Amino acid sequence: MAYSASLFSHIPFHANRFISTKRSSKPPTKTTLLKPPAAIPPLSTTITFDADLPTLAAISGCSVAALAAVISLTDPERRRKLQAEEVGGGDKEVVREYFNNSGFQRWKKIYGETDDVNKVQRDIRLGHSKTVENVMAMLTDEGPLKGVTVCDAGCGTGSLAIPLAKEGAIVLASDISAAMVAEAKKQAEEQLLADSEGAGPVMPKFEVKDLESLNGKYDTVVCLDVLIHYPQSKADGMIAHLASLAEKRLILSFAPKTVYYDLLKRVGELFPGPSKATRAYLHAEADVERALQKVGWKIRKRGLTTTQFYFARLIEAVPA
Repeated sequence: MAYSASLFSHIPFHANRFISTKRSSKPPTKTTLLKPPAAIPPLSTTITFDADLPTLAAISGCSVAALAAVISLTDPERRRKLQAEEVGGGDKEVVREYFNNSGFQRWKKIYGETDDVNKVQRDIRLGHSKTVENVMAMLTDEGPLKGVTVCDAGCGTGSLAIPLAKEGAIVLASDISAAMVAEAKKQAEEQLLADSEGAGPVMPKFEVKDLESLNGKYDTVVCLDVLIHYPQSKADGMIAHLASLAEKRLILSFAPKTVYYDLLKRVGELFPGPSKATRAYLHAEADVERALQKVGWKIRKRGLTTTQFYFARLIEAVPA
């Protein structure tokens, strides 16, 4: 599902900003706070819909109130239940089925380097790559990564696991999708083994596992753009489990829940398009923070990555 650019403002919205939550003896300044812009920010197509141009034109001419009225008459939850019934399970089964089939082909293109992508997909690629860059910056803030153990939970095609390995980290990369893991392993072999001369980087260990099945202990656990597939009730348990695996820090990215984003997500559900996708869940930052606090963790840094069609809240948590 991909939203049309006609639904939102083109006013620039800064990306790649990090906010540390460490206390300082100096009085706060304007630059220590991350404030939303006065205008409505752009929308990410982490949640998308495939409507045609006449439909988009009609939507762009509607008021927010009219959209809300239309949404109130629809039943996207019914479609969600039918989708789950088709694969014989809930959210996890839907995610596994999607990313092993049509979703794998779509996101392999988006995360890859092929030119066979449309404007929206290219923009999502840019947004995701910025998130990866931001994570690498967070991870290297405190020194080199050589020998640091990292669990990349929900590794996709290896867009984070491979750069981590290149920096010398010892990486366990897992994904619920066997197709994604196979592609990530292939990419790692091509990039890491081909570039290595003598004692090169350590190849990541790849596993097909869902988040709850992960075990072991790691200096850092990272989980990017995965929580969007699960409601907050399930995300709480996932966050708690990921925190139990981390010794020093946990990095999460998720689609933030606001009135505006929630409304546009529901608009997208009115136009599911020809291809099936997973259910999309936005998460309030306060809910994620509460889930961390319950297991004795606190947020140390906050960031926000946005492009025209992508948005992701990024947080780094440490033991309280």
